[in-house]
Amino acid sequence: MPTNARVANHEKDVGAMDVDWNQVYAAVWRSRRALLRPVTAIDPVRVDELVGIDPQKTELLRNTERFLAGQPANNALLWGARGTGKSSLVKAMLNEFRGRGLRLIEVFKDELRDLPDIVDYIRDSGYRFIFYCDDFSFEGEDASYVGLKSVLEGSIERPPDNLLFYVTSNRRHLLPEYMQDNQATVVADGELHYSDAVEERISLSDRFGLWLSFYPSDMQGYLAIVDSYFPDFQGDRGALHRAAKMFAMARASRSGRTAKQFYNAFSGSDPDKT
Repeated sequence: MPTNARVANHEKDVGAMDVDWNQVYAAVWRSRRALLRPVTAIDPVRVDELVGIDPQKTELLRNTERFLAGQPANNALLWGARGTGKSSLVKAMLNEFRGRGLRLIEVFKDELRDLPDIVDYIRDSGYRFIFYCDDFSFEGEDASYVGLKSVLEGSIERPPDNLLFYVTSNRRHLLPEYMQDNQATVVADGELHYSDAVEERISLSDRFGLWLSFYPSDMQGYLAIVDSYFPDFQGDRGALHRAAKMFAMARASRSGRTAKQFYNAFSGSDPDKT
């Protein structure tokens, strides 16, 4: 929702938050219009379609199962190389569990200031929510993450039991790391004391109890992902693999995203003629 001042002046805007969660499984927060926009075309990705990240799938499935069962569960930070399935895995959780009352709200990084008001709205909704933030990292003097820290932990009001944050990032500590930040780190009486800048980075990432690391695929892993997109291919699979390798070399990437792009470009084609 808007800031408190806007709420006072525009009480009718509250209606923009009224989503029928019986019919809606996911929504995106639009801060300029102060509304939750229902998502009608949800990415259909399924857990069993994701290849090469079995340990990460197991951990996030277990965490989400615990959350839905009302057991203690952790906010999750999925970090690592681009195109390795981080975002797809979060979306797959919704498709796996939406029949059991799981709902997803996507909030973009520059809209984090609105989090407390959105949280107020869903607190007593009767559903369990994943707040999803993609490509979650901050630069230099960007302090927009401060609102997130207070929602995660640190406010006088504890976070609601029906909410978890699943965020993806290319950075483990979400904030940029500079060599000069570590120059103030000292060892005293055998204990490591981090500089203020390092402590600030760690204090944010530490609020995520589940860290899942994603790494670039080797060529064998990349081709396994390609094969998962072509399960019924009847032609020369060696030629298919050669074309997939050339595609990856041209992009200097062997990620799952590259495999999907190869499929988009060449499904239905003869790889010997590409």
